[in-house]
Amino acid sequence: MLSRIQAIVQRICQLAAILGGLTSPSWAAGFELEGTKQVFAVTRDGTRLAMGHVEFTRTTADVTQFKLKIESPLLVDHFLSMKEFKCLDGASEVTCHVPYPYRNPQTITAGNLVWLEHSLLFLFKQPRDFGAKLWNGSYYQFEVVGQRLVGKPQAIDLNHISAPSDNPNIAPYTPDLRVDAAPGVRWIDHLLIE
Repeated sequence: MLSRIQAIVQRICQLAAILGGLTSPSWAAGFELEGTKQVFAVTRDGTRLAMGHVEFTRTTADVTQFKLKIESPLLVDHFLSMKEFKCLDGASEVTCHVPYPYRNPQTITAGNLVWLEHSLLFLFKQPRDFGAKLWNGSYYQFEVVGQRLVGKPQAIDLNHISAPSDNPNIAPYTPDLRVDAAPGVRWIDHLLIE
């Protein structure tokens, strides 16, 4: 009986090692989480608009620090609802970067990119609209695709972060607060980091 339990424990340890390998930094074998990478907004028609860059620095085997800098001659200042935003002007839609307003760890781990995703929040509006409609928020959920990170749009309500969270170490936009956007609905079809 004891040897059977030992065999089961050994098998569980083997499976844990396999699963651990899936969530270790090798999850991004095609994408190196080191150095400076460019950030692009990609429109419905495939146009890549440079938005800035992100610098990745590995701090431990499992944790990577990042610093995001949104700057581009393509970004236009818009004063919306008493606040200045950096925006990309499209014929059908204006898309504005909404910096996450609270302190956060600015780290990612293997398979968990939520703080990077929270640093790349956006709102969108029609060019004719005067103010910001915070319920028109976009969250881009990233996944590794070859040698790049691709962020697919999800709808969010930016009013959810109008006040700080009770726990600043937990990212507020949990999956239950995000809804996948239908393909081609947003002018910014996806984000790209490479």
